[in-house]
Amino acid sequence: MSLVLGFLFGNQVRFNDVLDQQGYNMLVVVLPVYLGTALNSRAYTIDVLTNSRLGIYRAALGLMFTIGVVLGMAFYLKAGADFSRLAFSVGIGTSALFIVAGRTVLGKLIPRWLGQSPLSEIIICDGVDIDGPEDAFILHAEQAGIKPSVNDPWMLDRLGHFLRNVDRVVVACPPERRRAWAMALKGADVSAEILAPELDDIGSLGTGRFVRQSTLVVAVGPLGLRDRALKRLLDLSILAVLAPVVVPVMAVVGIAVKLDSSGPVFFKQKRIGRGNRMFSMYKFRSMRTETLDGEGRRSTGRDDDRITRVGRFIRRTSLDELPQLLNVLVGDMSVAGPRPHALASTADDALFWEIDTRYWDRHAVKPGMTGLAQIRGFRGATLCREDLSNRLQADLEYLSGWTIWRDISIILSTFRVIVHRNAF
Repeated sequence: MSLVLGFLFGNQVRFNDVLDQQGYNMLVVVLPVYLGTALNSRAYTIDVLTNSRLGIYRAALGLMFTIGVVLGMAFYLKAGADFSRLAFSVGIGTSALFIVAGRTVLGKLIPRWLGQSPLSEIIICDGVDIDGPEDAFILHAEQAGIKPSVNDPWMLDRLGHFLRNVDRVVVACPPERRRAWAMALKGADVSAEILAPELDDIGSLGTGRFVRQSTLVVAVGPLGLRDRALKRLLDLSILAVLAPVVVPVMAVVGIAVKLDSSGPVFFKQKRIGRGNRMFSMYKFRSMRTETLDGEGRRSTGRDDDRITRVGRFIRRTSLDELPQLLNVLVGDMSVAGPRPHALASTADDALFWEIDTRYWDRHAVKPGMTGLAQIRGFRGATLCREDLSNRLQADLEYLSGWTIWRDISIILSTFRVIVHRNAF
């Protein structure tokens, strides 16, 4: 529907006729290509009903592929006379706006209509009580007269009737009855899961196989090869665009730093990077040489007496961060990602990983010059545990919901917070 409306509008803009034949011909080509690629990119699956961002991302992938295919066909078929670039551009652009608006509205309405999950779910409690969602249907096995017995076909029939038209069943039971429930549910024609709360202690993500034995998956890189390639391409593209502007600015800042106080222009400090591997991060020196803190034991305060005159200005305007573009160039950092921390960084006199062991999870991707925490205003000194918790929560959210579009959004939003009250 979004594509149809978009190309009808493109017809109106270009030909002053909603039903012009050229726009109709383009729609006949665009629509099947988009539907095929959108279905392949899983833009119409159950999980996008309550996650509008995921739906928009997958739909955008399909739309981008469609643009490439149609332009390629127009070029090789030499369809210049029958192909209006204005009508096509307006049609695609308007379609994209309709897709974003439609999926955003749908993402807000679906939870109201269907609850938190669009699936039909049932929770079976067998000797273990749990707190399920408000709209969940909870079935107590003893009261319902059911038990997991693969030797009793009548019992399995009774269980099957309870699970008719159910999409997902979750069983809460003691460890000694888990195998029985697993066997009873394998033929139930329903997605079935058994709660194992003890796995929370090791953070299990799923199961795997090794030498014909089951394993628990406890970690997986959040970005696959394709996503890492996209992210690297974005970094290099930004460097290429910024270089003509940034290089002269860096030269001026470097001269100012050198003239203001004696010592090196750059400050180099060990930071924790991707895979918990150390790397040297560069900044313009903003403090007097004799007061430099290579390990980051002391957070910079608002009226820190170690900061030089030029240093105060470049910190307030974030110009001191520009040399990190060199880190991006060599691949130690990305433009967007969790900000890297010094080894001795503390909050409330405790090292970051002593406050929350999930701290190490944030290093599953390259650190960034800017990140989700920074655009939300979580920057500056970490005086209390909450300062770290806010940043860590944002970093983990970034990892779990990474898309190339989120990186672009973070980079664009950074321009709003380059000058910030906590930049000192």
